[in-house]
Formats: sequence, C-alpha cells, structure tokens
Amino acid sequence: MSFRGANASSGMGVSEHSKSTYLELQRKKVFRYVIFKIDENRKEVVVEKTGGPSESYDDFTDSLPEADCRYAVFDFDFVTSENCQKSKIFFIAWSPSVSRIRSKMLYATSKDRFRRELQGIHYEIQATDPTEMDLEVIRERAR
Repeated sequence: MSFRGANASSGMGVSEHSKSTYLELQRKKVFRYVIFKIDENRKEVVVEKTGGPSESYDDFTDSLPEADCRYAVFDFDFVTSENCQKSKIFFIAWSPSVSRIRSKMLYATSKDRFRRELQGIHYEIQATDPTEMDLEVIRERAR
C-alpha cells in the first residue's frame, strides 16, 4: 500500500520562525535543542520549545511528550579521541509507539519536507521509544 498521494508527499509547511530558530542553534549556538510540533490549524511545523546552551541531553529528552510525536534537533558536543572539541547536529523524529496512529501518519508524511528545510544536519534518528535515542546511541553515531 502506498501513501504517496499529492497531500502525503508534500507534508506540512514550515514556519519562518522554525527555520530561523534552527539557524540560531546551528550557527550561533544560542540553543542546545529545539523541539518542533505540527500545528494542524496553521498547517505548518512550528517551534514548541527551545533549550538553552547549558541544558543537558536529559533536559532535552524530558521535554519530549511521552505519548505524542515531535521533531527535534539536538546539538551534541563531544571531545574526540584526539582531544578535539566537536559538535554534531542530530535530527530526531520522535514517534512513540503509544501515540495516536493519525499523529504518526501526519508526522511521517511531513518529515521529509521539513528535514529538507534544515541544512547542516549530521545524523538522523527515528525513535519510537527512549532507548532508540539514548545518550549512548548519540555518542556512537557522533564518532
């Protein structure tokens, strides 16, 4: 079965605020993370929450809803084995297994269009439960 109709492949629009907030995370390091949600009334992806540069990965994961889908970007800082400070930006498509099927479908069909708007993403993770985006998973991907 294919869901590649005109509406399914185009997905939701992306607000200018979403794009500019992402650029502030990417270029200015103003945020550690940004969580986005789909606003069905406005038919676009909007910023739901931002986390300051001092916030941790636990702060980020605690900010994701347990039973609803979201998109997020997280700026992961780490030190390489050569003692170099590095940063990698992760795109996370959060789709918990307990979320509504309608929500899962909406987020799945809008992901590619939204993701294309975010230039400079290093890694993408699709997570249906917290273990799929555990800090160790992030560390392994970043190296």
